[in-house]
Amino acid sequence: MYDSIAVYEDSGWQRLLPLVYFRAVFQLRCGMSELLERLLRVVDKAQPAAAPRMQLWCRGQLQTMVARQTGIETNHGLSPGTLLLNGRGLWNRIPARDPETPCWVGTVGPQQSVACIVADDNLACRLQPEVMIDEVRLRTLLAGLPRRDVSADVQLFDWPWQIVNANETALNGDWADWQNDSPPPPEIRGCHLLAPESIRLGAGTRIKPLVVIDAEQGPVWIGQNVTIMPHTYVQGPACIGDGCLLQPGAVVHAGTTIGPCCKVGGEVEASIIQGYSNKQHDGFLGHSYVCSWVNIAADCINSDLKNTYGQIRVPINGREVDTGEMFVGMFVGDFSKAGINVSFPTGAVIGFCSSVFAPRSPKFVPSFAWLDADKTDRFDADRGLELAGKVMARRAHTMTDDEQAVFRFVRQQAVAIELESQLPIEISSASVEIV
Repeated sequence: MYDSIAVYEDSGWQRLLPLVYFRAVFQLRCGMSELLERLLRVVDKAQPAAAPRMQLWCRGQLQTMVARQTGIETNHGLSPGTLLLNGRGLWNRIPARDPETPCWVGTVGPQQSVACIVADDNLACRLQPEVMIDEVRLRTLLAGLPRRDVSADVQLFDWPWQIVNANETALNGDWADWQNDSPPPPEIRGCHLLAPESIRLGAGTRIKPLVVIDAEQGPVWIGQNVTIMPHTYVQGPACIGDGCLLQPGAVVHAGTTIGPCCKVGGEVEASIIQGYSNKQHDGFLGHSYVCSWVNIAADCINSDLKNTYGQIRVPINGREVDTGEMFVGMFVGDFSKAGINVSFPTGAVIGFCSSVFAPRSPKFVPSFAWLDADKTDRFDADRGLELAGKVMARRAHTMTDDEQAVFRFVRQQAVAIELESQLPIEISSASVEIV
């Protein structure tokens, strides 16, 4: 058993942009919960009688916000014997302690990516949050330490599409932990529940007539105070978070997770919506990850399959990355918006707090960009904050001081990252200067 566990961010956070501008990597959603929630359940299952001291390590600009949101102490010093777990991992088991080896490194994959560290007295005093996100410094500190393969315990996410691809398996795995939290639903008049033993409905949830919930191929978890309107189809495995609304005629296919307080309509397939976002009209969203406070207007569609059925490339921070995958949708940063009838190409990336109103979106949209049919503007943090405040107010939320500070920092950070990219940022036929 471990007396202390720290969940940390490493340099891999940059490859998960734009999804983690406004959250730590362990706050990303996969399966029925965020990565951190899942990890806490795993820890509780491994050490039910002796809960370890938990803390989080994240980027300094996120520290205050993350500590408030999670209620867990953040960026404090380590005690000897602490187990450090990589926060961008989908953990299913805690690595066993080795009493004969007080300091060692757990790795995964052929690249031996660091997934966990057990720190002795000497290493504990040298590790700091800023060291963990510096790949060179961390590699230097860990050089020569014993290595152990922990691939059976965790899957590390290197790229956004890997999270989406893992979602269906994570949903099935989470069901084993969650299914006993409530009984199967009673018969609901006018609805069809297929395999009801694999369906759970939270308190206050309303299922209107002519709804089909199909759990024959995987479980369906529907949270509290959800409303599902008539003529809706939900196919498992799927998870619909607390306070969501599924509009009439919505089709939610297998492998989809919808976070809390979302309004969803049209067709959604194998996608993750972090929470507090709207896609409530007709249109298609497939093999995508949509962050929070996003609004996707009527009849928007994204492509998740090339006409050639070839492998899809995705521009991460302006650099094209070959995914090796046939199905990849789009990745949308927090507070972004799409106007009516926007078409998004395969593997599109929409940055933080951007607005797309052109009929066809470019494949890469920088953060804080405003695109329409004939021009593109780049706006500042003040303008973005004003709009973000209005969006959050519609959900009875007020942006906190720490969230405003992170929001302003993202404006500087995103522009700096995009200026360093290897690809030119071509938003439309007009040239755009990034300032």
